[in-house]
Amino acid sequence: MAADVAERQLPAARELSPRYVSLVVGANDTLRDAFAIERVAAALDLAHGALSADGAVVLTACLPDPGRMLGLPAPLARPLARRMRAVNTVVHAVSARYGGVHLHLADHPWVGERDAWSVDRLHPSERGHRLLARAFHAALADTGLPVGRPPALTLDGRPPSRAASALWMATRGTRWVAARCTDLLPGLLALAVKECRHGLAGTGRLLDAAADHATRGALTALGTERRPTDPAPAPAAATAPGADRLPKDAATAPGAATMTG
Repeated sequence: MAADVAERQLPAARELSPRYVSLVVGANDTLRDAFAIERVAAALDLAHGALSADGAVVLTACLPDPGRMLGLPAPLARPLARRMRAVNTVVHAVSARYGGVHLHLADHPWVGERDAWSVDRLHPSERGHRLLARAFHAALADTGLPVGRPPALTLDGRPPSRAASALWMATRGTRWVAARCTDLLPGLLALAVKECRHGLAGTGRLLDAAADHATRGALTALGTERRPTDPAPAPAAATAPGADRLPKDAATAPGAATMTG
């Protein structure tokens, strides 16, 4: 969640005084009933602005829409795609505002590969993390920064078997689905009904126009926000919390922090 990144993860990341920060947020927000692009934009702007003011190189990415990844039917997928498009527009604009390194992840061909994703279809597998790391490596190299050799694609271990994936879905995955059913599902069903109603009336463009208007409003509001200028803590190299989710050769990079939402 973008709010969690700004309120909880940002202070922890700044204490590390990282040279590089991956700020990849937004997908979880699209899966919440109370989604509001203006709140996502404000949280992202706060985090990116503070980290950039500290002198960190901030990496961001446009993400694929969850409806496509989950294979949802069109009336359910379209509202999520609309939300993800709004988030990606904001991420791209905020990255450009602060001079971050932006990756158009949603356009990468490997995004559609099944083995690049974990069983929940929303989080990268180890191979997906490695492909993502290589894509960011290339983006950093394009800026002229010294990045060394690209991360290896060799996996640390075997991918989870179908049995292991099924076990995960039957245990931890079930809890995740149950949580989403009480949060997202009622709102998503309402969005689907609205989508169908507008589809039958031939007025689906009005939903797109409303989403675009909200996104423009969120970006306009950022122009009135004060950029964070708090002094950075004393420099220190450290490995960020959450690095255990990355490949070993990426997680041990000094002066790096990972912020996800």
